[in-house]
Amino acid sequence: MLKADAAQAVNLVYFTQLVNVVGSGAYARDIVAVVGGAQDTVWLTSVIPILTVVLSSPVSQAADFWGRKWFLVCLTATGCVGSIVVSRANSMPMAIAGFTVSGLSFGAQPLLHAVTSEVLPRTHRSYAQASVNVSAPMGAIFGLYVGGALTRNTRPENFRIYWYIAAAIYASSALIVALLYNPPPRQLQLELTSREKIQRLDWVGYFLLTSGLLLFCLGLSWSQNPYPWSNVHVLATFLIGVALTIGLVVYQWRFKHDGMFHHGLFRDRNFPLAVFCIFCEGISFFCANTYFAFGISMFHTPDPLQVGLHYSIAFYSYAFFAVVAGTIRAVIIVAFSALLIFNVLMATVTPTTSVANLWGYPVILGVGLGFCLTALMTAAQFSAPIEHIAVCSGLMIGVRSLGGSVGLAIYNAIFNSALSTNLAPKIAAAVLPLGLPETSLGPFISSLTANNATAIAQIPGVNNEIIHAGGAALLDAFSVAFRYVWVAAGAFALPAIIGKVLPTTDSCAIIGLGICLQHFLTAAFFIYNPTNEFNTHIDAPVETDTINLHDGVDELHESEQKI
Repeated sequence: MLKADAAQAVNLVYFTQLVNVVGSGAYARDIVAVVGGAQDTVWLTSVIPILTVVLSSPVSQAADFWGRKWFLVCLTATGCVGSIVVSRANSMPMAIAGFTVSGLSFGAQPLLHAVTSEVLPRTHRSYAQASVNVSAPMGAIFGLYVGGALTRNTRPENFRIYWYIAAAIYASSALIVALLYNPPPRQLQLELTSREKIQRLDWVGYFLLTSGLLLFCLGLSWSQNPYPWSNVHVLATFLIGVALTIGLVVYQWRFKHDGMFHHGLFRDRNFPLAVFCIFCEGISFFCANTYFAFGISMFHTPDPLQVGLHYSIAFYSYAFFAVVAGTIRAVIIVAFSALLIFNVLMATVTPTTSVANLWGYPVILGVGLGFCLTALMTAAQFSAPIEHIAVCSGLMIGVRSLGGSVGLAIYNAIFNSALSTNLAPKIAAAVLPLGLPETSLGPFISSLTANNATAIAQIPGVNNEIIHAGGAALLDAFSVAFRYVWVAAGAFALPAIIGKVLPTTDSCAIIGLGICLQHFLTAAFFIYNPTNEFNTHIDAPVETDTINLHDGVDELHESEQKI
């Protein structure tokens, strides 16, 4: 009973986190409609994976020294505070600040995967991860339906009610975890002094990771928004971020063997393969979370509830396939094949694509997500020593969010570049032959992009035919921008072709991402099924007085010998 209560309590936290993260992508345009600051929209979504990356490893390491419970409770409580800030936002900086505060709650995400696995027998490890991955899509579905119902019929200001609801769920989740999850103290909690615990944390690694990732993402977010690639704002921040990231790799490889990238985790080949694969999965998921709903609202329906219904299909599929995931290797191969197919299909979407197709494509996305997360986390945890399961989970979640952070920064740069390159020429080619004066072209493009019907009607020379032609050209330009993003996400791009259709800098971005993604399916073939690890041992039982990991290791070895 205690094991079930603990697992259910932490699963509720995952439900709550998905309400927040899906809302940040699906309702970003509603927030912009109320508070302004469209040029900074990407940060509403990006700040969450960035904070997940930055906090996952420190929290996971610290939880081994101070215990899991209060990190879960306190970090989840920050989600309540941040959601209230978002709900009261009257400017884009305030909204971003709110998501930054609520983003702190995602630092607890690796502990959710660790706790559900620790408190149940290892033979149920896949089901433990499946339970986590079922609660996540349920939170996403809840967010899509509630948020869509609140903001439909041109009521973007109701995003405030949505985040009030999120705040209440966050508060309830923190309280339930505080009441139901009461693990015994861990061995290191009792043996080490506070000074020794602080000294064991990887402070240099945390600094290099945080500063490198922030500068890398900031540089890419400024690309074509508003600075060109040659501008010092873009180049300086981007190159310094890359240099710090390289420094992190060298430091962890040569100088720090027990830090964020603990060398004990890499003795089994499944772990580095799982880390690489989950990085690629993060790239795909955050692309879908940001651009799928955006594309539906641009091309087919502005109704947020209808958009949410389309996107929710992916999460129903996600929940189903998370439960039925069985063996590890075959499931991972199928998962990444599905993600690749989904991205390829989305790259073919245009304003004339049948709506029926857009009900079917999310099913394929759900297959990839449901199979992938359950199997990869199970493979990684089985490959890790028992005493490092939290660090293992932290690294997996951190790397997944790193993929999302890097991917979003690159997607944003690609999208802005493609849109700025195609928008004005396509609209001009469509409306100038119809008689629109050249002096009216600039105001017409600005008003059309802002969807300001009142301003469009006041522009000299504008008529219904010109408005219709301009609107079609606008959608065509957005279609090109979306296509390049999905091509990048699916790695469905040959360098020779890309070099002819995009500026060199964007080509490099897509090629680099494409090379990475084209190898994830190959990596999945080398993951093996750890059948001997599925036994009745419980890594961290909640019924004992103290969790002694050394005894657990001995017991596990005895169990393996019997098998």
